[in-house]
Amino acid sequence: MTDRLCTVLLYSDDPQVRDRMRMAVGTRPAPGLQIEFVEASTYAETIRLVDDYEIDLLLLDGEASPGGGIGIARQIKDDRDDAPPTCLVIARAADRWLAAYAEVDATLVHPLDPVTTGGTVAELLRTHAPA
Repeated sequence: MTDRLCTVLLYSDDPQVRDRMRMAVGTRPAPGLQIEFVEASTYAETIRLVDDYEIDLLLLDGEASPGGGIGIARQIKDDRDDAPPTCLVIARAADRWLAAYAEVDATLVHPLDPVTTGGTVAELLRTHAPA
């Protein structure tokens, strides 16, 4: 059996946060899945990458500034019928209501736990696998 190659877009204005997200997911979060990452540090880059490439999952920093992951998630969900699954990384568990407003598929809380992060990403990729 060959691994399914999935592209995960990491969004944060902070390169250290993107590094932590990448490390928490890893390149093989579960058997049968291999991850390649693309990165964006601005709202415009994120939208361009979603428009121009086949993105399998968005992993967005809800604390990014000036364009936060919550707003980006909501915009993509509103604009696209084929929006990729979205996971929002938030600083406070109490902010899950904002994530629900943004219609994200999952939330994670800083600091990222690699086991939880990898499991969440793998589940989203399997649940939203292309037909």
